[in-house]
Amino acid sequence: MSNAERIPVGKADDAEITLGILNAIHENERITQRTVAHDLGIALGLANSYLKRCVKKGLIKVRQAPANRYAYYLTPQGFSEKSRLTAEYLSDSFRFFRDARSQCTEALKEAGRSGWTRIALFGASELAEVASLCEAPGVEIVAVVDPHCAQSSLAHLRIVRTIDDAGELDALILTTLANPQAAYDVLIKEHPNIRVIVPGLLRVSERSTAGELA
Repeated sequence: MSNAERIPVGKADDAEITLGILNAIHENERITQRTVAHDLGIALGLANSYLKRCVKKGLIKVRQAPANRYAYYLTPQGFSEKSRLTAEYLSDSFRFFRDARSQCTEALKEAGRSGWTRIALFGASELAEVASLCEAPGVEIVAVVDPHCAQSSLAHLRIVRTIDDAGELDALILTTLANPQAAYDVLIKEHPNIRVIVPGLLRVSERSTAGELA
């Protein structure tokens, strides 16, 4: 995805970008807008907009530096906001890990109760990393399926491009975080006979009976 396409769409993205900018300035007051944009994976214009917003909110100040550059530094209010956003980020991260671990463990147990012993994860993501740490008696996660991932492995699991490459499977656990609804819809359309277990945190609507577990 190009930088121009990386546009924040909600409160979480807004807080993440603001925290990223405050952290970047704290680490290097001579940082440039272009560097901020590159490091955060956002468009240059968006980085400029957020920097101006931080200045307007009193989180950072700007002073002239040599060679027609600017130096940014955090104000006391900026330090306080950085601490608050960091705590919020960590809280959200821990909450995600706790919910993901609980739901992935339950998904594996559900597979075990149904007699499905060979499972693949669909989507190389943070959720897949959490799932790789979960266990259930008699159930084995054999691979991660991701058509777009360039990596060869995730945690201790191999990554394959297609479901067929994963070998004999009893079911999939959906773990993609990049538009999980679309991924689910494609799975049940192109692989109507495969069982797909969907963790609740993905908020996928299982509209088609092709993807139901029963």
